Amino acid sequence: MIASVLPTYSRSDLTFEKGEGSWLIEADGRRFLDLGAGIAVNALGHAHPELVKVLTMQAEKLWHTSNLHNISQQTMLADKLVDATFADTVFFTNSGTEACELAVKMARKYFFESGQEERVEIISFSGAFHGRSAAGIAASGSEKMIRGFGPILGGFCQVPWDDIEGLVGAICDRTAAIMVEPIQGEGGIHALSDQSMKKIRELCDVHDLLLIADEVQCGMGRTGRLFAHEWAGVLPDIMMIAKGIGGGFPLGAVLATEAAASGMTVGTHGSTYGGNPLACAVGGKVLDIISNPEFLSEVNRKAGLFRQRLEALIAGYPHVFKDIRGVGLMLGLACRPKNSDVVEAGYAHQVVTVPAADNVIRILPPLNISDEDIHEAETRLANVAESFA
Repeated sequence: MIASVLPTYSRSDLTFEKGEGSWLIEADGRRFLDLGAGIAVNALGHAHPELVKVLTMQAEKLWHTSNLHNISQQTMLADKLVDATFADTVFFTNSGTEACELAVKMARKYFFESGQEERVEIISFSGAFHGRSAAGIAASGSEKMIRGFGPILGGFCQVPWDDIEGLVGAICDRTAAIMVEPIQGEGGIHALSDQSMKKIRELCDVHDLLLIADEVQCGMGRTGRLFAHEWAGVLPDIMMIAKGIGGGFPLGAVLATEAAASGMTVGTHGSTYGGNPLACAVGGKVLDIISNPEFLSEVNRKAGLFRQRLEALIAGYPHVFKDIRGVGLMLGLACRPKNSDVVEAGYAHQVVTVPAADNVIRILPPLNISDEDIHEAETRLANVAESFA
């Protein structure tokens, strides 16, 4: 008999009832160190007092009106995002998947309105993850994502990861945009070099293409900059964000330049819940905290400490861990045993990690994790490694 919750997830047998900072508390009272942060969502940990306060205050005033009316909290957050980024305008969604759908529509509408209706193709990279919608799975192009869901939405092609020559060869008269994650999360924590990001931007400029940055997982301070593309000193035309922007409350957005968004006029897109007062009130506080230069400086310091501890772990347990990759607090440990077995062993030692492709476990702790908890992470991961002796 099928479960009342559609069984599309391979779930652990854990049921967490409470969270405190970097810790999750199971129904039986056990405390787990959370190095996954809900897959990079709980950027400020669990039950952050300032987020609880702003959400409670907003909940006592207004939950929802719909986008048929002005929403002051939405305007507040959009203004802050515009001030902090390359963007001139913002559309709010509930998730990264929805953000991907709009980014694709926006790029194609831009060329349609300019009289270049044939320019609909979007180039992405192997190993990419852009959500599980029709456009998202077509953009990834992987057999795992698309098998059984045909016919697949047309207008997408993929080139090998970080293959700039292949990218050049894929550009044609039908190309509208290049979509890229500066750091692939689901794909196994693969970071593009600054040189490659600059080359992609250069190709977009030369061929009059739009650059779409998918920063759903790597954005919002995760790498030690507000957004990962900033490390390369390049600017996208369209950017997808979600996960960390809501600090645990469902929220996503598409940020764009005025030119890239010029085709999106009244009636071309919409969302019932997107940008509701609750989500945007929380998002505004999250952005205030994370965009503070002192906060980002601390992320970089903690990232250095965490990487140092993980490198010591690899040196001590080379039969379990091969190497470390990533930027900031978006880190990946390549495993020798099956990564799913390592994640499962973590549960036995009360530490939560997240699996990814390429036999990697992701380390995505809250950005405000304490030094003490970083050292505790090393201890617990060492205990995990010992279990493979």
